[in-house]
Amino acid sequence: MQNPNTATATPTAAKSGFTKQDLTWSLSMFGTAVGAGVLFLPIRAGLEGFWPLIIIALLVGPMTYLSHRALARFVLSSKQKNADITEVVEEHFGKAAGLLITFLYFFAIYPIVLIYGNAITNTVDSFLVNQLGMASMPRWLLSGVLVAMMMSVMILGQKLMLKVTEMLVYPLVFILFAMSVYLIPDWSMAALSFDAAPSATGFMAAVYLTIPMLIFSFNHSPAISSMALAQREAHGEKAVEKSDAILLRASGMLLGFVMFFVFSCVLALSPEQLAEAKAQNLPILSYLANQHESQLISNIGPLVAFLAIFSSFFGHYLGAKEGLAGIAKKAAPKAVEGMGEAKFNKALVAFFFFSVWGVAIINPSVLGMIESLGAPFIAAILFLMPMYAIKKVPAMKKYDGKLSNLFVSVMGIVAISAIVKDLLF
Repeated sequence: MQNPNTATATPTAAKSGFTKQDLTWSLSMFGTAVGAGVLFLPIRAGLEGFWPLIIIALLVGPMTYLSHRALARFVLSSKQKNADITEVVEEHFGKAAGLLITFLYFFAIYPIVLIYGNAITNTVDSFLVNQLGMASMPRWLLSGVLVAMMMSVMILGQKLMLKVTEMLVYPLVFILFAMSVYLIPDWSMAALSFDAAPSATGFMAAVYLTIPMLIFSFNHSPAISSMALAQREAHGEKAVEKSDAILLRASGMLLGFVMFFVFSCVLALSPEQLAEAKAQNLPILSYLANQHESQLISNIGPLVAFLAIFSSFFGHYLGAKEGLAGIAKKAAPKAVEGMGEAKFNKALVAFFFFSVWGVAIINPSVLGMIESLGAPFIAAILFLMPMYAIKKVPAMKKYDGKLSNLFVSVMGIVAISAIVKDLLF
């Protein structure tokens, strides 16, 4: 996302109020979170109807703010001025823990890359069949072409593509907001009836099963290090105070925007339709395009879904590739050195292409992959690691004893339990 220039600010010149620079960082956090995950959240959140959304909306604001605040505070607990999260972990817990966090980071990002390869295939296939009236292409061919296209675009230059994806975020946000408003006339007031409320068991199950998806959709942890370090450089001892304020506003913006989109979609579609969207493995905009009589939604919906997935793919692919390269270089430095940089890079590209292509051919549930693979690893880093640090790291002890720590820990454990949820539900 955007990289605000902090060179003009110094610790002595730091302003105590919320500045334009702070707002820029809040928007950067917001933009980091908004991506393809938002297109699948209404499907999971609305499967049991409207009423569980009330509890979900009450939970997600504190979940998002408190977890990201704790991670930023963890970064700022380092004695090193420019240490990223991995280096902070090594400083506090040793090199073995640093390698473990590198692994967790990779496995938090890599499933998302796999998810997007699958999701883009389903989105384009649905568009070809339902909007263009074409026959379905062989899945192995369509997925291979799309994955190759997404990865080969990187040849144009990583910096250029990241700039393009940054530019796409805010038009995407505007279109999703406009779509939320556009759906208002289709809202069904019958969904607000208490007769439509699920049983107590169904209610709690809906909230429980949605928590991993909330963590995935509201996650902006990849940008936390750069934001926190920029606040340290600009505001010195007030860095924690500043990062807290930035994250509070970012979480508020995310809560308002994302949950409005979720509520609008859930009120415009029945639980049965959302279950059908889940069964078809489609993002919500593609499903709306297939169901809605409006030509505008039929044309715009799949295009927005395509752009959201396409743009989200780039940052995650780069992060996963760098993560895997870091693991390989730490675990087997001589083997990597023996291959040479060019061959090693080609091996990485081949690994990602064939694994993403293979998953796209198999077509597993996108929601299932998010809940069982993506969210639990994100929760381990974002929710549980900072809580553990509060108990064990002297510099974090001042944050101990807060009820909010228990809340964050419980939400993290709930998300991680999604790995075994299929045994329970």
